[in-house]
Amino acid sequence: MSEPLALIAVPFLTVLEPAFQAGGLATARAWELTDEARSRVRTIVHAGEVVLTPEFLSGLPGLGLIACVSVGYDGIDVAWCRANGIEVTHARGLNAEDVADHAIGLMLSAWRNIPALDRIVREGRWTQEARIGSQPSLGGRTLGVVGLGHIGAAVARRAQALRLNVQWWGPRPNDDAPWTRAESLLALAEASDILVVCARAEAANRGMISAEVIAAVGRKGMIVNVGRGSLVDEDALIAALTDGRLWRAALDVFVEEPTPPERWAEVPNAVLTTHTAGSSNEAVPLMVAQAIDNVRRFLAGEALASPVAPVAD
Repeated sequence: MSEPLALIAVPFLTVLEPAFQAGGLATARAWELTDEARSRVRTIVHAGEVVLTPEFLSGLPGLGLIACVSVGYDGIDVAWCRANGIEVTHARGLNAEDVADHAIGLMLSAWRNIPALDRIVREGRWTQEARIGSQPSLGGRTLGVVGLGHIGAAVARRAQALRLNVQWWGPRPNDDAPWTRAESLLALAEASDILVVCARAEAANRGMISAEVIAAVGRKGMIVNVGRGSLVDEDALIAALTDGRLWRAALDVFVEEPTPPERWAEVPNAVLTTHTAGSSNEAVPLMVAQAIDNVRRFLAGEALASPVAPVAD
């Protein structure tokens, strides 16, 4: 019987091949796939934000599992996969603390204008007069969390330590949450000085941070996004920053990745990072190990370690 293959779906995941091979799992690359190898593919190793079309998946007759190294899986039609006998797993909760750390780092960097101040020092534009009354205090402000899963809760805990008042909103109640749930996303935006987007992306919430929500945060407010780029109306966000209708923004995720640099070249008051919030030296090995474990379990006919839940967190 031919050895089953784990298919590496996207080029930037080739760095994971040695780990899979060290675990005794043979791999192939989607962009180099031969007809002979195609018939041996039983599993796919994937980054969940990248789209896997039903057309592509239908061409892998032995496929039974998509193991996402990432927490998100918005590039995968889970319902279609299940209807066609394909399971989906993900790295649920494994990098939540790191993403929350990054979210707070983005928030502080943008609120206190740290990147711009760094440039002032480096470019020799430091004047003593500019120090006085140049930065607003953070304590006592309201931070709204959109999506109170593992990441959102971790952000909320950190925000409390920074003397922020925490509220949240999500489509489902959470009776165990110690923070107030707003009546709606718009109500949360209106109440928030800082709106942190941590929701899981899906078709129903694409563009949920709409022009109306952005306007509700307002000219003295900030939006931080560590969820997915698709959650935010990026054009509306850029327009609001440019026109001064939104004070500041801090983003780790974008509609298109890598985001075109020219798109942001003239956009003021934005701190941008390269979708690295959850990619710490500690979290990534855990996420890879879990994907390997799920592949092994699937091939052995055992229960999967972290299947995607039928209902979102």
